[in-house]
Amino acid sequence: MSNLQRFPASASADELAGALERNGYVIVERLAVDLAERARGELAPHIESAPVGHSPFLGLRTKRVGAMFRRSLAARELATHPTLLALADRVLLPHCARYQLNYSGIMHLMPGAGAQSLHRDGILYPFLHPCPPTLMPAMWALSDFTAENGGTHVVPGSHLWEHDRQPFADEIVAAAMPAGSVLVYTSGLLHGGGPNRSNVDRTGMALQYSLGWLRQEENQYLANPPEVARAYPERLQRLIGYDFGGPYLGFVHGGDPHRLLEDSPTGIPDRSSSEVSAAAANVQWLRWGEVRAVPTPARAGRTVAAMTRAPTN
Repeated sequence: MSNLQRFPASASADELAGALERNGYVIVERLAVDLAERARGELAPHIESAPVGHSPFLGLRTKRVGAMFRRSLAARELATHPTLLALADRVLLPHCARYQLNYSGIMHLMPGAGAQSLHRDGILYPFLHPCPPTLMPAMWALSDFTAENGGTHVVPGSHLWEHDRQPFADEIVAAAMPAGSVLVYTSGLLHGGGPNRSNVDRTGMALQYSLGWLRQEENQYLANPPEVARAYPERLQRLIGYDFGGPYLGFVHGGDPHRLLEDSPTGIPDRSSSEVSAAAANVQWLRWGEVRAVPTPARAGRTVAAMTRAPTN
């Protein structure tokens, strides 16, 4: 397995975004060492009490814990880390007025855990690859990731491949990185947890960001109901969904869902905001599949064209 490209915490957001676009992934080493250590300590009792064994895909020797933000103060800070949000701005905002947190969870691989099958996180949604990113996942290393203990397997460049193209063995690379580092990738990158052949546990925290007009994988409103979310910083509140997903997307009682968390909301409720509407005006529209014009009978001396999806091969 060849080495992966990695960057120091001091790298600029533009430099990281460029590597992410080219390779489909980027590793930022030791970006938040103290926060990762705090998060692991805060989550330790929840990991300890979590059940072992799920489906083969989720891991028969893996513990999984969700609803990170009600369990860990440090997780809240990791989710809103400026470097991650700067990357999400560049990856997701071209196609949405707002992006959101799609998923939060611990993936704790115990010794003997098998390799996860390679997959794209973007398969949640019915888009053929290659396509613009729908997600920007981030895997924080709360413990050291090595090739021996299950460091995430990635396939560099696979975000640009045709949908059904499978990797050769020498194209799969283990994302080894020290605790406090983060692996960021796009929804089209083939990846999967590696096998844990060591005698130590491997603990990662996955945080995914997605286009604001998509259904979230983890139901954030049940994981973080208003009485819980009121304690979060406003940036995190809006990221988990107490915000518009775009103009006329996600309103409550005719207005901004964030009003549910405010003690004394002011003003008349509206189904968008000037900020969200301005962001929506800059969104690059996506076309659903290939389209072609199909002639229909003329009416009143005019020709009408209907647009339908063309067959895909």
